[in-house]
Amino acid sequence: MEEEDTDIICIQKPYNIGNEIGSLPRHCIVLTAGEGRKRTAIIINNRHIDAILITQLSDEDATVMEVRVGSDTFVVASMYFDIKRPIDYDLQKMQAVMTHAKGMGIVFAIDSNARSKSWHDVLTNKRGRAMEEFIISKRLHIANEESCYTTFQTCRGASNIDLMVTNNTAINYLQEWVVYDGESCSDHNIIKYTLGNDAAEAAEQNNTDTRYIVTPKSMATFQEAVIQRMRQIALEMGMEGKGEDELDEILCQRATATPNIEAAVDELQTILD
Repeated sequence: MEEEDTDIICIQKPYNIGNEIGSLPRHCIVLTAGEGRKRTAIIINNRHIDAILITQLSDEDATVMEVRVGSDTFVVASMYFDIKRPIDYDLQKMQAVMTHAKGMGIVFAIDSNARSKSWHDVLTNKRGRAMEEFIISKRLHIANEESCYTTFQTCRGASNIDLMVTNNTAINYLQEWVVYDGESCSDHNIIKYTLGNDAAEAAEQNNTDTRYIVTPKSMATFQEAVIQRMRQIALEMGMEGKGEDELDEILCQRATATPNIEAAVDELQTILD
């Protein structure tokens, strides 16, 4: 933390002394919640950062704060998903954060105990599929990038169970996501990233995506082509959707029911291509 001059640190499963987090420099601001053993925290290593704990959304397993980054306000959540309880319980917590932060950028730093190829693990388990479905349905973004290092490693194996998830507002402010190969004093590796206006401006300058001139006529043609392709996929499934809402529901059911969520997303992407 001191070597890298890190401003904000989201921690899961920190070292506790009693029910308080220990072994941190005194100048740091430590945000936690709840009366029991803390399994999440957010550490502020820069006293010039304006941050406040959102107490109504925070507990021992979820530390949620509101922070100013330049002229923008973000909600940052450090979360621990206990593998012994249903993941839906923690997904409801994520939903509560999203409801509170409507209109603001959101960054979730999560020890999810969920595995998925969508975040570059070698397999997808049941918890991972539930997490995938939630992320897709809420139009969130997985910030994790492919790395030669895994986020979690023990003598029994390695996996990618630590996630960074953002919403549309925050995604362009996040840059340089990387799994740090330095010592973390834990079986989880350190994940580093940059969040701020500089990242957003760089993303805008480096945006080389294809841009299109859209007219009412071309939009109508595009919409008709999408509907025709949706009908074709529905027929291939042995189903026939008449209205647009019905077609949308058929394809939604297909995406939800498939065991390979990546293949389903790729298939639906062909509609837009």
